[in-house]
Amino acid sequence: MSSQKKVRVRFAPSPTGGLHLGGVRTALFNYLFAKHHQGDFILRIEDTDQTRFVPGAEEYIQECLAWCGLIPDESPLKPGAYGPYRQSERKPSYRQFAEQLVADGYAYYAFDTAEELEEQRKLQPNFRYSHENRMQLRNSLSLSKEETEELLKAGVPHTIRIKMPEDQVVTFTDMIRGQVSFETKLIDDKVLLKADGMPTYHLAVVVDDKAMEITHVFRGEEWLSSAPVHLLLWEYLGWKADMPQWAHLPLILKPDGNGKLSKRDGDRLGFPVYAMNWTDPKSGELTKGFRELGFLPEAFVNMLAMLGWNDGTDQELFSMEELIDKFTVERISKSGAKFDFEKAKWFNHEWIKKTDDVVLLPQVKEVLAANGITDVEDSYVERVLAAVKERMTYVSDFWNQASFFFADPVQYDVDAVKPKWNDNKTVFFENIVKDFEAQQSWTAEVLEPMFKGKVAESGMKIGELMMPFRIMLVGGKFGPDVFVITELLGKEKVIERVNKALALFK
Repeated sequence: MSSQKKVRVRFAPSPTGGLHLGGVRTALFNYLFAKHHQGDFILRIEDTDQTRFVPGAEEYIQECLAWCGLIPDESPLKPGAYGPYRQSERKPSYRQFAEQLVADGYAYYAFDTAEELEEQRKLQPNFRYSHENRMQLRNSLSLSKEETEELLKAGVPHTIRIKMPEDQVVTFTDMIRGQVSFETKLIDDKVLLKADGMPTYHLAVVVDDKAMEITHVFRGEEWLSSAPVHLLLWEYLGWKADMPQWAHLPLILKPDGNGKLSKRDGDRLGFPVYAMNWTDPKSGELTKGFRELGFLPEAFVNMLAMLGWNDGTDQELFSMEELIDKFTVERISKSGAKFDFEKAKWFNHEWIKKTDDVVLLPQVKEVLAANGITDVEDSYVERVLAAVKERMTYVSDFWNQASFFFADPVQYDVDAVKPKWNDNKTVFFENIVKDFEAQQSWTAEVLEPMFKGKVAESGMKIGELMMPFRIMLVGGKFGPDVFVITELLGKEKVIERVNKALALFK
């Protein structure tokens, strides 16, 4: 890597809908590489295909990046010296370069209509516009110079296509895959400029990367087949010396490893594949995201980083700072990474455990508010959170794990208690209520030995009385340490719940 040039990378999504976790991982690897080398991370919106443009998608992309902590150094929201940052705002510049390629003999005007091309596809099932048939089609190579000029003067709609060489081998060094070669005779003459004057991805990505002085390009391996077209464009435009280094990232695969992970797989297997909830503005269809499911951004980013990268050790939990410090291209895998939702949940569980309660508090209060609990002290919520967080996979699990701290149980697991209930147990709990009433110090450390001492005096086994006591307090056989629950609920509430449950168990 050149020591003179500052590292500049870009994440360049199209605003066509929700952001797949593969897209977020591409953004993440760009970001980590840039920050590891004290470089710049740029967001560029590739909105040249107006037919696929979806209102709200650009804002959604920016919100996703912000949630993940991948803050661009330059973007449509934060313009720098290399703007504009939306391709549609660069439209005038693309034709100039496309025309230059025609003038230099590297591209040509194609006047074929959509209907004519469709007819060709019917005649040839695997039709592709290439060196094999370009002289039989309607373009500036098969037409005379005069005919071409007449058509252009008359304003006949046309595209500009690259003229792929017939017998060249294009070779480059991919930062992940090493040397990669392509035979140009197998590649069709891609459209560079559409009839509406908008560039295709092939032309726009090269022109933009040059204008923005991008030094390294990280993108999904699905773009590998386009690389020879882009390499030739860098050469044909006279910019070969400024061409960025390339890294084609491995795919994120379905859990069984067969093929690329899709939204359909997530729907089928019951997990999200988008970073955040996305509602399609046309159909109104909601696609769920990791954020709304209750994932912490730290866990989501950590999980994504480990899909196709590791630091060479057994470490799995990394903060953003650690990822930036450890990230190197050499540790990116060449092969696809299977997505494992159970592992994703493990990352979230581990991050919930290691995140300060005060940091989680705002999200936990949202969960409480959604369940009608608003008038409660923050300090109490924090104490409850500390008691139950070991049992939470998602932030939203807080209510399932802790609802009994804020509201009386709606139902009790009476069936677990009643078959073995007897008068001795009734007497024990009537007496323990009196002991509780007389108790001055109300902490788990005091209550546990007191309770267990009374069990020993009764001659009964601890298990016979602990489970009913838990069910009296929480309604079922779940929750953290029963004496932690007892302390947090407070004397008055514990006595009230024991008396209420006794009436049901007798």
